[in-house]
Amino acid sequence: MPPHRVGGLARARQLVDSARCVTVLTGAGISTDSGIPDFRGPQGVWTKDPAAERLSTLRAYLDDPEVRRHAWRVRLASPAWTARPNAGHRALVDLERSGKLDVLVTQNIDGLHQLAGNEPGRVIEIHGTLRDVVCLSCGDRGPTEPTLARVRAGEEDPACLRCGGILKSATISFGQSLVEADLARAEAAARRCDLLVAAGTSLAVYPAAGLVPLAVAHGAALIVANAEPTPFDRMADAVVREPLSEALPSILGTPPAASASLAVDPVRTSAGGPGPPHPHEQPAATTARPGPTRAPDTGPDLRCHGAPAPARQGTIPTTTRGATPWPRPS
Repeated sequence: MPPHRVGGLARARQLVDSARCVTVLTGAGISTDSGIPDFRGPQGVWTKDPAAERLSTLRAYLDDPEVRRHAWRVRLASPAWTARPNAGHRALVDLERSGKLDVLVTQNIDGLHQLAGNEPGRVIEIHGTLRDVVCLSCGDRGPTEPTLARVRAGEEDPACLRCGGILKSATISFGQSLVEADLARAEAAARRCDLLVAAGTSLAVYPAAGLVPLAVAHGAALIVANAEPTPFDRMADAVVREPLSEALPSILGTPPAASASLAVDPVRTSAGGPGPPHPHEQPAATTARPGPTRAPDTGPDLRCHGAPAPARQGTIPTTTRGATPWPRPS
């Protein structure tokens, strides 16, 4: 067993217990126990059907009506609409209630963190959300259920009711830019935390993967909890391979049975389907972690002063306005 794997769960629990300001980064692996398949795992959607990745390409979506018709059928049948938060999601609610959670950055588009009970303003959906739709022409945005109702009624490629433009779930696709404010908040949270927990993410996609070396460079400890190896395991203070619905309650201090008692029935808000969750992909670096840089414990850590942002309301910009291209890894 490599040195960085020794005492994975126990060491991870110690790190959480001693932390004052925690930033969490989650990926598709946290939702698999809720019945939502991941994309790149052994049973992932794209692993089993590489052609499905075409639905995640903005150019193809804009140019090909058949791609859009297929995408709306997939959205309508999404397992996200019947999925419930699992014990891993609820453990992160407990972490927030403890006062230690600063920001929860998620690559997921299913909305399960908010349904579990995390404060929406504390969750950064870095790849967008399937629970809204947006017009790619005028920027009009709203809940997806009315558009899904139109699909059920026979519209195969529903257009914007305001301007006639192309509608899409409010997720970030390949070839699409991130929301600059979301990325800036995520990077600020990585810089000020004293512990970053990366849970259920392969850490293979930027800019989300870039939050890990950013946090470590600013003195944070690192827990990587993922079923498969990641490029940043050698940088981690603890690596956990157990299923997240078991591991996170253990790491964060809530036994699974107790966490289950805090379950929150999700509000059945139908939305825009499991549209593409990933933009451009860049391989993550595999640099080994340098020696510890954290200062000794000398008193209260005042770096964790982030406050929840107000929930996003109204319309959003068009595809590129107000967003930033994905940075390339150095």
